[in-house]
Amino acid sequence: MGVFTFVCRQSGGEWSAKQIAGGDLEASASSTYDLQRKLVQTALSSDSSGGVQSSFSTITPSSAVFQVIIGGGGGGAFIGGGAAAAAPAGGAAPAAEAPAAEEKKKEEPAEESDDDMGFSLFD
Repeated sequence: MGVFTFVCRQSGGEWSAKQIAGGDLEASASSTYDLQRKLVQTALSSDSSGGVQSSFSTITPSSAVFQVIIGGGGGGAFIGGGAAAAAPAGGAAPAAEAPAAEEKKKEEPAEESDDDMGFSLFD
């Protein structure tokens, strides 16, 4: 399992990233999206032992932290199982979705007071 953490900074319209904690991986791009793609590919070139997870967190408008985790068993999990297999084929799909949309009702969230939690944030 490999964990790659990058500090990202924007300067003059260009985003650049440098690996921290014992690495010399770097990349730069014109957007954060392109930068993330390049960093994942750079990390995969160093360690391609399994699934990939990534996380991009903006700190300020011109700085961010990006982390790539490769391997570890939890990466690349497919969620949704049989939902795609159960979908009807052909033109029947839109007709099947219409009644389901009508059945959904908007639920109003219940108002919770501070008393319900046993404490108040303003005490």
